[in-house]
Amino acid sequence: MTKKKIKELPKLDRPREKLEAKGAEALSDMELLAALIGSGVKGKDVLEVASSVLREIGQRLDQLDVKALREIEGIGLAKACQIAAAFELSRRYLLKERIVIREAKDVLPYIRHIAEKRQEYFVCLSLNGASEVIESRVVTVGLLDCNQVHPREVFADPIADRAASVILAHNHPSGTLEPSPEDLALTKRLVKAGDLLGIKVLDHIIVTKRGYISLKQEGHL
Repeated sequence: MTKKKIKELPKLDRPREKLEAKGAEALSDMELLAALIGSGVKGKDVLEVASSVLREIGQRLDQLDVKALREIEGIGLAKACQIAAAFELSRRYLLKERIVIREAKDVLPYIRHIAEKRQEYFVCLSLNGASEVIESRVVTVGLLDCNQVHPREVFADPIADRAASVILAHNHPSGTLEPSPEDLALTKRLVKAGDLLGIKVLDHIIVTKRGYISLKQEGHL
């Protein structure tokens, strides 16, 4: 059965009109994306574009990024940015309830989205005195070494957060869970900087699609 194009649908069944009349919960995933995207391109209407996004991403929303989205026919820079921003905002609000970090696995909800990234993402979590997560932020993107990840960049936001401690994390696009000499040198440098600032580095976690390791549990902190 051929799917109808948006212009062939009754007005109240079109994504934006349906959202207005019935609320977002009444829309399918494809309709929600179509409402977000807004319009299609020549030869491909918005429902077809939305369907392509769901098919290509495979509904693995943690892997959404602008570059991957722009590879989909009908998705230009503006639409790619809209989609990526919407999902990132949703992800952040889902994590707004403060979680107490008792062990390394408690950090996974905050870093799982970087596990399969093609570049190295360095993340810093600010924690309060009760070990609750105040905020999680990407500090840098790219190859990690002591020259590229400066303590000033890592601790600027935790200082503003009045954080008592931080947890560091980054991914290995190669998939290896073995910390590199650069990882260990960077960790050592940031631990020293944190001690000077009165912000304790509790752990540094490496995450990949295969799993994760805690440098604290491995005896490197």
